[in-house]
Amino acid sequence: MFDVIIAGCGPTGAMLAAELRLHDVRVLVLERETEPVSFVRVVSLHIRSLEVMAMRGLLDRLVAHGRQRPVGGIFAGIATPAPEGLDSAHAYLLGIPQPVVERLLAEHAVELGAQVRRGRAVTGFAQDDEGVTVELADGEQLRTRYLVGCDGARSAVRKQLGVAFPGEPSRTETLMGEMEVGAPREEIAARMAEVVESTRRFWLRPAGVGVYSVVVPAAGVSDRAEPPTLEDFRHQLRAVAGTDFGVHSPRWMSRFGDATRLAERYRVGRVLLAGDAAHIHPPAGGQGLNLGVQDAFNLGWKLAAQIRGWALDTLLDTYQAERHPVAEDVLDNTRAQMELMSGEPGPRAVRRLLAELMDLDQVNRRLIEKITAIDIRYDLGEGPDLLGRRLPDIDLAQGRLYDLLRRGRGLLLDRTGRLTVGGWSDRVDHLADPGAALDVACVLLRPDGHVAWIGDDQRDLDDHLSRWFGAPAS
Repeated sequence: MFDVIIAGCGPTGAMLAAELRLHDVRVLVLERETEPVSFVRVVSLHIRSLEVMAMRGLLDRLVAHGRQRPVGGIFAGIATPAPEGLDSAHAYLLGIPQPVVERLLAEHAVELGAQVRRGRAVTGFAQDDEGVTVELADGEQLRTRYLVGCDGARSAVRKQLGVAFPGEPSRTETLMGEMEVGAPREEIAARMAEVVESTRRFWLRPAGVGVYSVVVPAAGVSDRAEPPTLEDFRHQLRAVAGTDFGVHSPRWMSRFGDATRLAERYRVGRVLLAGDAAHIHPPAGGQGLNLGVQDAFNLGWKLAAQIRGWALDTLLDTYQAERHPVAEDVLDNTRAQMELMSGEPGPRAVRRLLAELMDLDQVNRRLIEKITAIDIRYDLGEGPDLLGRRLPDIDLAQGRLYDLLRRGRGLLLDRTGRLTVGGWSDRVDHLADPGAALDVACVLLRPDGHVAWIGDDQRDLDDHLSRWFGAPAS
């Protein structure tokens, strides 16, 4: 019997498996595809995801395969420089091929002891008071204490669970791919400057030597149920820009719509949802993969605590309470961005106005912090503004803060030297550092780096240790 079976070995499923293994949870990941994805789609890891990777010692591996770029111009593609002094030691975007992200996260999970089986599709399940019986496409049945659906937008787990997936169907479709281009760079830049004034869902951006990322509206091309062809791209480029730029030799081609949906519930009994199984939205701002990875980061330690037997009954419920509103916010900002990319006069006027407002540092900073998820504040009750927020990767006497969080444990950062974690020392580390770069006396960090408590009173600290880390060991 497994502790957790995860359906889907994309970035969300692999990240969740690794988080669970930090706590010695028996994990099996079932992936319906026999081989990892082959098309080389480049994605952007945002600031908060880079912080998450730094907290688990993975950032250097990812940076070695990616390209760093500034975070400016990511809200609806409005060309505004990144604000100065973003509150992060990792204030950049990392462009990296999605297959590389999936491979590195899966390797990390396996290194920690997770089992990954490919070519094994989850087709059904039945849960009871003791666990979940999972049925595979070949008829095999497996037993687990919990099942997590990380199996994408068409999630079989969500559908069988009967969780509603309300939202809006796709209204517009867009072609996206990477391919070689025969036209000179100067010609591409000139046509881009002309076309984007009326068609925002259009660009050709360098993605390597002689290779461009190509985006163009998909209206009128072949059946949406079929993969797009190179001729579809050529036809649409000629229709929009008057030339197909000599595109050839595609690396990959796909289409996406602006469907926007959010699962009503993230948990029913012993079955949970994460990533695209729980929410879908347009790719505006490049937030999708990041949102799923951060779901896993929030869920992992809580589900592990439930399995290890020290969690309060309410801890696992905080997964939905915290992550559902975050997804709602992402869905709303992608809706707004898609409206701003319309070629209609009204949205174009709003876009021009917003571009003016984004010249104000406060507006630009607010939108960047929203897209990169460093503005998230979980509702942990009344307290200072820092309560519920993630703590940046500050300098400490023993090095960088995030290096101390690699084991997925809680951390008491104590500037007074008077506090103790007592009977919680098997789950929470304690660092006395009078010189820590904090504006408060002490903070208690959860394993995901969010501030769970601020103060200097031992009795109050004990109450919050109990809230987040269960009863103390005898």
